Amino acid sequence: MKLGFVSAILADLSLEEVLHFAATEEFDCVELMCWPPGKAERRYAGVTHLDVSDFTAAAAAHVHQLVRIHGVGISALGYYPNPLDPDPAHRKLVADHLVKVIEAAPQIGVHVVNTFIGRDPALTVDANLALVEAVWTPILRAAEKADVRIGIEHCPMIFTDDEWPGGKNVAMCPEVWRKLFAMFPGGRLGLNFDPSHLVWQFIDCARALREFGPHLVHVHAKDERIDRDRLHEVGVMGHGWHDPKLPGLGEVNWGAFFAALTDTGYTGPVCIEVEDRAYERNLDDRKRAVRQSKRFLDPYFG
Repeated sequence: MKLGFVSAILADLSLEEVLHFAATEEFDCVELMCWPPGKAERRYAGVTHLDVSDFTAAAAAHVHQLVRIHGVGISALGYYPNPLDPDPAHRKLVADHLVKVIEAAPQIGVHVVNTFIGRDPALTVDANLALVEAVWTPILRAAEKADVRIGIEHCPMIFTDDEWPGGKNVAMCPEVWRKLFAMFPGGRLGLNFDPSHLVWQFIDCARALREFGPHLVHVHAKDERIDRDRLHEVGVMGHGWHDPKLPGLGEVNWGAFFAALTDTGYTGPVCIEVEDRAYERNLDDRKRAVRQSKRFLDPYFG
């Protein structure tokens, strides 16, 4: 396996600076964010370390050069919008940019693109799955043409009362994953597995890994802390009772996680995803968060 990090936490650094930092800290790889340039809709969104809006052969050659200079691989390209947004116009903008990310990936030697399936929060799961088939069929056709696999992250994307009960990502649990893989067989659609999203849903991470190991295309390393006092007050249908933390500072059983991950035969990238508010005061804090996470995870990489 290769240890890397998600570039979103270093939004104020250029691509070259991100790769230099990764090389200095002895990381194997980085997942690069590819949002369209512009204002972010939420935390960690809107980060553009690779602008694919008009991706040219010269731009691709420059990326290849930076990778050679710094000796750090690119594990995947990442773009995490809502492809099933209720607004058809916005949905088309998202799909069009996602296809651009997919088409850019092989030009720099990358064959994984990470994203969300998406969700219309006002619709049922079954209605969303019907929408998935319509929206995602042409996207996956583009992925097949580019020889790219899609890694679907499974955060439910529900943060406020306004989003209850749907959230903005229908691919949140094993039951839905089975339906998605039955809908799109062949392996083009896979999982970008993140244990933090399962902890607070009380889903067994190791069991999920063992069942869905063949579908893994990428892995995120993030922990989750459960505030049991807050949980007592608001219950599981409330909000604010769980928070993302650095690996080792939450409730993920990392020994069991890596035991199951290695049991699956997975040898791909594991990228630290920093979303811990305790480490966001400045750039030095965010760099320290990445370093601290690496020190915790290094023993699992031999």
